[in-house]
Amino acid sequence: MTERLQSGDTAPAFTLPDADGKPVSLADHAGRKVIVYFYPAALTPGCTKQACDFTDNLDLLAAAGYDVIGVSPDKPEKLAKFREKESLKVTLVGDPDKKVLEAYAAFGEKKLYGKTVTGVIRSTVIVGADGKVEHAFYNVKATGHVAKLIKDLGV
Repeated sequence: MTERLQSGDTAPAFTLPDADGKPVSLADHAGRKVIVYFYPAALTPGCTKQACDFTDNLDLLAAAGYDVIGVSPDKPEKLAKFREKESLKVTLVGDPDKKVLEAYAAFGEKKLYGKTVTGVIRSTVIVGADGKVEHAFYNVKATGHVAKLIKDLGV
């Protein structure tokens, strides 16, 4: 597993397909702050709650200079269903080969119901306008995370 990112690290570059199959790159957001959040699977209760929380707060975050990108191992077709079903406005990208998840240390061993499993580690990385990591949060909770993030960022 990759070392967890720390403040000051250069955020790993990526280009992944969005829900429409169009490429989305971290470089597309150069000059803006980006909240990159990693979640296990579209159309599951916790991930739906988190994506809806980001969507509900998207205008507030955008006004504070933040773009939001959600990354999961899902294929674009499933992301499109997720977006339509939940009326999501947040940009969702798929990483089926998990290379970006691994580069951000958001894939590896984790505890699930007391057992050690390998999977997506729910994480959020704040990338500054200069492409450097400002904050990296690992093992975050789906519920209440966005509110805590807004508070922590002083938005």
